[in-house]
Amino acid sequence: MFAYAQTEVSVTQSTHSLESIKTQTRAPLNSVLPVYGYRIINSYPHDPTAFTQGLIFDGGVLYESTGKWGKSTLRKVELETGNVLQEYLLPRRFFGEGLTLWQGKLIQLTWQARVGFVYDKETFNPLYGFFYSMEGWGITHDNRHLIMSDGSSTLYFLSPENLQLVKSIKVYDDDTPIANLNELEYVKGEIYANIWLTDYIARISPETGQVLGWINLKALLGEAEQTLSAGVLNGIAYDNKQDRLFVTGKYWPRLFEIKLTKR
Repeated sequence: MFAYAQTEVSVTQSTHSLESIKTQTRAPLNSVLPVYGYRIINSYPHDPTAFTQGLIFDGGVLYESTGKWGKSTLRKVELETGNVLQEYLLPRRFFGEGLTLWQGKLIQLTWQARVGFVYDKETFNPLYGFFYSMEGWGITHDNRHLIMSDGSSTLYFLSPENLQLVKSIKVYDDDTPIANLNELEYVKGEIYANIWLTDYIARISPETGQVLGWINLKALLGEAEQTLSAGVLNGIAYDNKQDRLFVTGKYWPRLFEIKLTKR
């Protein structure tokens, strides 16, 4: 299909299985940090068959990475209608995960294969792949580094030029490690991270790893649209030109533009 780049991100930390990670810290507990609520600005249709893993906004459209074996995709999605305008189906052995955009190239992680893919943004043609030694969960960038999560309490900063590890930071709320860091988005100098299996997004300092505040999105998807298949909150996209924040979840039938409110 295409050649893998001869590069690998190496870390010494062990990765986590799905079962073990469920027992780790997943919420702000007794945090004294600010907690933000939300106000819904707009609600848009979202493909309820999309197991959303990564989400970004660029040029008036959404780009989405979806998971599941044999069903993982890279998509270009019309915001207003939720229609899939363009799609690439990953080979069956790959489970799609996080997604980011860097200089006209889409970078998509996979979960347990420890392989990421780089695509031409316009054509979705795969350009090359790269290796990493942890699981792939979420990815974003701060205009200097790619920032990657693996479901633990660690964030990894990679060079976008050679995809090598530059540094890593541990994420804490005070002295409590915050694990299950999942889908990521860089917003106004902070890293937003979905906390897997919860309704919370952590706002993280990229310099120190300290959580600066929490976003509670409980009840965002109303009871009328909750189904047996609708899964957890996952998917954050930011429109930096119009200062718009979008969120959705796995198998959610809606995608929301929200404004944060201080509680």
